[in-house]
Amino acid sequence: MKTSLRKTVVCSALLGLAAAAYPVSAHHSTTMFDRDKLIPLTGVVKELHWTNPHVAIYVENSVKQPNADTGLWLIELTSPGNLIRSGWSRGTIKPGDKVVVNVHPLRDGSKGAALQKITLTDTGQSFTYSIRDSDRPNIDQEKEK
Repeated sequence: MKTSLRKTVVCSALLGLAAAAYPVSAHHSTTMFDRDKLIPLTGVVKELHWTNPHVAIYVENSVKQPNADTGLWLIELTSPGNLIRSGWSRGTIKPGDKVVVNVHPLRDGSKGAALQKITLTDTGQSFTYSIRDSDRPNIDQEKEK
């Protein structure tokens, strides 16, 4: 009887560890973005989804660029926690804001991208998404002064 109880406990523990590790395997990489290309989008923020695991900004691109069709683009950022640590808040970017967004587009050519930098047209204030850039947020304004 002791052997069967021991097997049950060991099996339960292994299943528990496997279940706990499963969410980690669900995280995706950023290889779908072409880091060799950087394109500008100019338009208006339509929606902001401030949720885990990644914040998303929907921008209506109004200016036709090479490799950047007009229309609604989905821009992916890092997590809300990383953005807060790099100087963002939930209200940094709002629907209706006029923006210029520098992005790394999706490799498949669809209207999606990873944010490199976003600039509010009305104020000229810029924000990046990289936690590595958080040591000196809004460094672009410092260079201009």
